[in-house]
Amino acid sequence: MDIEAWRRRLRDFAGELLAAGESAPAGVGEVPAAYAEAARALARLDAALAASSSVPAPNLPPIEVAAPVLGVDGCRAGWVGAVLEPGAPRPRVVVAPTIAELVAMVRETLGIRVVGIDIPIGLPDKTIRRADQLARNALPGKSSSIFSTLTRAAYLAETRTEADAVNRGLVGQGVGAQAFALRDKIVEVDAWVRTRPMVTVLEVHPELSFATMTGAPIKASKKTDEGRAQRLSALADAGLPRPSVLEGQGYAADDVLDACAVAWTAARHAEGLAHPLPDPPEVFSDGIPAAIWA
Repeated sequence: MDIEAWRRRLRDFAGELLAAGESAPAGVGEVPAAYAEAARALARLDAALAASSSVPAPNLPPIEVAAPVLGVDGCRAGWVGAVLEPGAPRPRVVVAPTIAELVAMVRETLGIRVVGIDIPIGLPDKTIRRADQLARNALPGKSSSIFSTLTRAAYLAETRTEADAVNRGLVGQGVGAQAFALRDKIVEVDAWVRTRPMVTVLEVHPELSFATMTGAPIKASKKTDEGRAQRLSALADAGLPRPSVLEGQGYAADDVLDACAVAWTAARHAEGLAHPLPDPPEVFSDGIPAAIWA
């Protein structure tokens, strides 16, 4: 087994340890702390392997878009999408106020096969999602870009205070501002997915997609000139030229770049190249597979 394979196994195991510690029942003393310390030790070993390894970043061949796909990211206007289709010279940018309208608009003229969305899909009942933990482990130095998905009951609460009380009661974790700020969009996508749209729907995190493209997380912020330039370069190397537009009314350049990264993973999925975290995905009471694809 090569070094990268060992590192993937270490990250998965560390995520499982954290999940076990977070789900341990009350009254078990130092068990959760022991799990967390073991996970940190594994993370240190992973970092040591990375530092000592001469293995270069993955040299993935540029993606060949064989079937139409759509990558989607949230924005001020609602949702911005990057459409990839065979023979098209570059990603085409589309915008709509709701996810249902965005997908319907694209499907009017294009038989898209896969829709990737940068939003949690598959909401837990009373546990922490392994997808979030494993994605954080896979993004050293950028793990803060992955927030913990709240429980379904917490997202049904009307205020952050109410959601905080519900989530603490179920999993022992409070509700961060970022997690609750996305509440409306998460509930919207959840309701849409439950209508069983006639297309494969994936949860994709752009930072994980970029890390997969380049072999390591892009450390520069996507809201800086340096970060945008690095992401455009990564997309170009991955086979996606500069999109048709970079910003417009109600959406910014970082939204478009994220949508393109999500579309890249959707195209990989259509070709059987993408992989889920975890593998296999978790399934909660909603019956929706919960995994972040890359």
